[in-house]
Amino acid sequence: MFGSPLGGNVARTTSYKVVIPFYAYAAVSFLVACVLLLGSGDLFQGHWFQPRLLAITHLMALGWATMIILGASHQLVPVLIENDLYSNRLAHLSFALAAAGIPLLVYGFAVFNLGWPAQLGGTLVLAGLLAFIANIAISISTSKRENVHAVFVFTSTIWLLLTVSLGLALLFNFTTSVLTRDSLHYLALHAHLGMVGWFLLLVLGVGSRLIPMFLISKYTNPRLLWAVFALVNSALVLYGLFFLYARNAALDLLPALLVLVALLLFAYYCRKAYVERIRKKVDDQMKVSLLAVALLLVPTLVLLALIAVLLATRGDQARVVLLYGFTIFFGWLTAMILGMTFKTLPFIVWNKVYRHRAALGKMPSPKDIFSHPVYKAMAVAYLAGFALFACGILLSNMYLLNTGAAALLAAAVLYNWNVAKLLAHKPLKQ
Repeated sequence: MFGSPLGGNVARTTSYKVVIPFYAYAAVSFLVACVLLLGSGDLFQGHWFQPRLLAITHLMALGWATMIILGASHQLVPVLIENDLYSNRLAHLSFALAAAGIPLLVYGFAVFNLGWPAQLGGTLVLAGLLAFIANIAISISTSKRENVHAVFVFTSTIWLLLTVSLGLALLFNFTTSVLTRDSLHYLALHAHLGMVGWFLLLVLGVGSRLIPMFLISKYTNPRLLWAVFALVNSALVLYGLFFLYARNAALDLLPALLVLVALLLFAYYCRKAYVERIRKKVDDQMKVSLLAVALLLVPTLVLLALIAVLLATRGDQARVVLLYGFTIFFGWLTAMILGMTFKTLPFIVWNKVYRHRAALGKMPSPKDIFSHPVYKAMAVAYLAGFALFACGILLSNMYLLNTGAAALLAAAVLYNWNVAKLLAHKPLKQ
């Protein structure tokens, strides 16, 4: 979902100086989040509203997933709309503001000081996102090319703005009465606007373009994608209305089912693209990305289970809530990023290093400038860590939680090693 190997068009429209800082920041954020996770297994046996868990969640959501998506979007949107990015300066500004704000926000959650550190951090993050959204909106508005993928991306940025604005209001509401209810009341709305409106909608829109492209598939079906778009957005609107005006667990079944139908349609789309692919051999990065498509279904099924639990009992549902959040941030989002990083970042680095050396002789291909054995080891460590930690949450087993966290940390170390290898790549001597 991050970038595109569409050669000169990408190189011409977006400088690597815009994109690479986002990737590097995200890699470090993933590593730090896994370090924090390693010492937090016991917290997954209690309630979800705990300072360290809030810090890990926001580091994964903002530092890891959002930062890499922002960087990739600066690279990908010009390709989708066949138009230049409006402003590299706005792109640099969005990075600087978000990069400064995220540590303050995470620190505020970690020590549970929701005063000025967290509020300043949240304000800086919102300012960075406004710069990003303005850049993308102007770029799209000046383009003569319109397609369903660009609509997915732009709509997801609107949901992102709503998510972060509500989140900032919740922060201030802890210390000053800003909203009509306490902040905890609105946390579910804040979380679902971000997870479904921002992450899921963008992943579906961009993935529907890049997965067929990387598979070199002839399959296309805009009508099916418009149906997916309508289902996800309808689910979000319904959930928001139910949350604000008719809070009832039974009503939440409808938006959850709409999202499930959308995901099944998207899975069908990906399967058709896979079946009709021209390139029969599928590399390891695409295998991980296609696994992420399957993992998309897991949080929705967990959510349906949670609703069923809520309807059946008024007991503690903390374990299911924790599993739901984990499967989103350490599940399909992370799997998609791990797969697509090494489909796109190698091209960005290759373009940076070799674009002016095309006539100088033999050069490596983008896939040759990172370590494939390290990538395979990372994928194995990630899959083992995800499965073990998820089972640890379900069984409330500290051994599984600690072992899973250690495996995820190993995956993060290997991911960072390969990213560092890519970013340090120098041209081969002729």
